[in-house]
Amino acid sequence: MIFSSTIFLVYFLPVFLLIYFWLKGNKIKNAFLLLSSILFYSWGAPKFIFAILATTTVDFYLVKIMSNANNEKRKKLFLLLSLCLNVGMLFYFKYCNFFIENFNALLGTFGSKQIEWTKIVLPIGISFYTFESLTYVIDVYRGVHKPLKNFWQYQMYILLFPKLIAGPIIRYHEISDQIDDRSSNETLDNKISGFMRFTLGLSKKVLIANVMAVEADRIFSIPFNDLGTSTAWLGMLAYTFQIYFDFSGYSDMAIGIGKMIGFKFPENFNNPYTSSSITEFWRRWHMTLGNWMRNYLYIPLGGNKVNSKLRLYVNLWLVFIASGFWHGASWAFIFWGIYHGLFLVLERAFLLKVYAKIGKLPSVIITFLLVAIGWVFFRSSTLDDGWNFIKKLFEFKSNDLFHLNIGSIQLVYLALFFSFFMLVPKANKIQTYFYVSSTISSIQAIIFPFLSVLLFALCLGAISSSGFNPFIYFRF
Repeated sequence: MIFSSTIFLVYFLPVFLLIYFWLKGNKIKNAFLLLSSILFYSWGAPKFIFAILATTTVDFYLVKIMSNANNEKRKKLFLLLSLCLNVGMLFYFKYCNFFIENFNALLGTFGSKQIEWTKIVLPIGISFYTFESLTYVIDVYRGVHKPLKNFWQYQMYILLFPKLIAGPIIRYHEISDQIDDRSSNETLDNKISGFMRFTLGLSKKVLIANVMAVEADRIFSIPFNDLGTSTAWLGMLAYTFQIYFDFSGYSDMAIGIGKMIGFKFPENFNNPYTSSSITEFWRRWHMTLGNWMRNYLYIPLGGNKVNSKLRLYVNLWLVFIASGFWHGASWAFIFWGIYHGLFLVLERAFLLKVYAKIGKLPSVIITFLLVAIGWVFFRSSTLDDGWNFIKKLFEFKSNDLFHLNIGSIQLVYLALFFSFFMLVPKANKIQTYFYVSSTISSIQAIIFPFLSVLLFALCLGAISSSGFNPFIYFRF
């Protein structure tokens, strides 16, 4: 089940909210929220909910034993057991197919018999809840917070349905007080502004990302011999906007649902396409993943506090290779990570000085084009497909056998406007008005419900009239 599906919008969410708002007492609400989260995940992956429940149960008690251990050696042992459990699950489900396929390819070059292997189905959202499990055990080990005494609260932290499938990735201490008691956040203002945030995210997903996805899928399926330069550029831009409005829209919906039920989730996107460097882009794109990589990988590697620039550059590259591999088990994803790592290193070396000299607008344009080219590898099935598509971008041949879709071009202009809107003077006030308001004025109390219902109806109509409703990060 995804947020932009008819069953979620028409049945699950309204019924859930009605019952949740009717219930009294934090314990009862938490119990209902946990049961609803289990149902939410089971709907799309009934076989895997038992795997999550089993691993979270084992993990809870491993962390508890680790915290109570009376010496450092014993603590490290149970830390290692918990890490092996979580990373092992992720490796088995997400990366076994990749390593077996590559090993078989290597065996094939030597004419050896290949390993027979039944391909493993990837559980929905495994990367996100694995990272949160790792966050919990590492933070307890570091003394950031004490282990939970209540088993059911830990289950709810991991399984909380608004952020279960695709984040934001939340550290336990960020919402621990809200799990205990969020009554102060369960205000009418938060319900209204939360629903507004949800419908804005839904609109991003349904009215922009889904349409861009149709065009991106069409163009990326064209044989390379038939692909012209102008069509290739349209395909690259379509996917660039699809992935942004798809994923940021989902994050908006998660944050909005959380706000309606009293949770304050961290922001996940901050107008990333207005960045004037790749370094800035990664401070604005999928921010909770960036924070996770910084706290649990980059800093332990030494971060900026290293003795040489070479070591610093190696650390940056390792983090982004890991980020690419986290996104998917293929060489195209790994190369995408290497690609971003390369530009981060070049910016540290000299590019940031160049950007400072040429000014913000040229830097934003250059950064956007670099990011868009990187998305080609992210979208491509193989590394070779990615390189072939990139070649078409710069062949400058007009042998387009497929006519450009005028409607899609017009929507690209609309996506460009919303992506770069924050470069307009005073745009921040408008964004704050619709996105960040925690206390709303009497005018907002009228405007927000009206706009929310209107956008909700438009999106529901678009979903009902089209059977095409993909979600990119659903497979991560």
